[in-house]
Amino acid sequence: MNIVYNKLANHLIKNQEKFYRLSYTYVRNENDALDIVQNAMVKALEKYKDIKNIDAINTWFYRILVNENLLFLRKKKKEICTEDKDLDAIYFENYNDNIDIYEKLKFLPTDTQTIIILHYFEDLTLLEISKITNININTVKSKLYSGLKKLRVEFKEE
Repeated sequence: MNIVYNKLANHLIKNQEKFYRLSYTYVRNENDALDIVQNAMVKALEKYKDIKNIDAINTWFYRILVNENLLFLRKKKKEICTEDKDLDAIYFENYNDNIDIYEKLKFLPTDTQTIIILHYFEDLTLLEISKITNININTVKSKLYSGLKKLRVEFKEE
C-alpha cells in the first residue's frame, strides 16, 4: 500500500469524531452529519493521489469536509424552496427564547459561519482556515471579527 494512503486512512480513523462534530455543527442532524462525513472520507480516499504535501493532510481533508457540508446545505435549501408546503414553516417558525449559538450562526453568511466554526469549535488557526477555505488570511480575519460583532449584537437584542 501507498504511504500517503496509509497516513490518510489513519488520520481519518483517528479524527472521525472531530469530523462528525464539525458536520453536526453545520447540519444539526445526526444521520445527515454521518452521511456527510462518510461521503467526504470516500472522496478523500479516492483522491489521495492529489495530496501534494503529506504534512497538510488535515487541512486538505478539512477542505473536502467543509465543501461536502456546504454542498449538502445548498441541496437542502433547494429542496426546501421547491416544496411549497414547507415555505409556510420557514416563515412562521416558532421563535424559541433558548436559541443557542448554532441557531444564531445560521443567520451569518456561509463563509463567515465556516470561519467561526473552524476557529472556535475545531481550534484551527486563521492560517489553516485560510488554506481550507481558499480565502486570503486578512479576509478571514475580517470576516471572523465582523461575524463575531454581528453575533454580539444578536445576543444583546435578546
